[in-house]
Amino acid sequence: MIFIGNRQNKIEVTQELKDTIINIINYALKEEEVKIECEISVVFIDNNEIKEINREYRGIHKETDVLSFPMLEYPSGRVYKEVYKDYKFKDVDLNNGKLVLGDIAISLEKALAQSEEFGHSFIREVCYLTIHSILHLLGYDHIIESEKELMRKREENILENFNITR
Repeated sequence: MIFIGNRQNKIEVTQELKDTIINIINYALKEEEVKIECEISVVFIDNNEIKEINREYRGIHKETDVLSFPMLEYPSGRVYKEVYKDYKFKDVDLNNGKLVLGDIAISLEKALAQSEEFGHSFIREVCYLTIHSILHLLGYDHIIESEKELMRKREENILENFNITR
């Protein structure tokens, strides 16, 4: 189950955007071998709110494009399909039988600015940020260069296979 909320009023959130986000999340989960029904929450916010969340949770007092809040823990350098693919989850990890993967906060204001800066569509930028965040929820990271390369490769592969291009 994917929950999409909107707590900003600067950029219109169309049904097309919501549907595309839901579809690309479901596609990414399938590609990453998530075979259990799960819950993910996505909230659209503005630069001011994401700046405050970034300060509160990361100690960085500036706006960013997307923040991810994974609920599962992963061994260093390992991702969902390596750790949990065939795992039998306990009730503590589930909500009414659904695996709670985590929360995503996207600044639509920042996404719009970045889409213009990078010369591609707004929907492509929001999809990229969504996939980036989904991969974080599934254990991918980009702190170590080798992990960053793997994450970037997965992002582009999922977007390309879903037919979201630059």
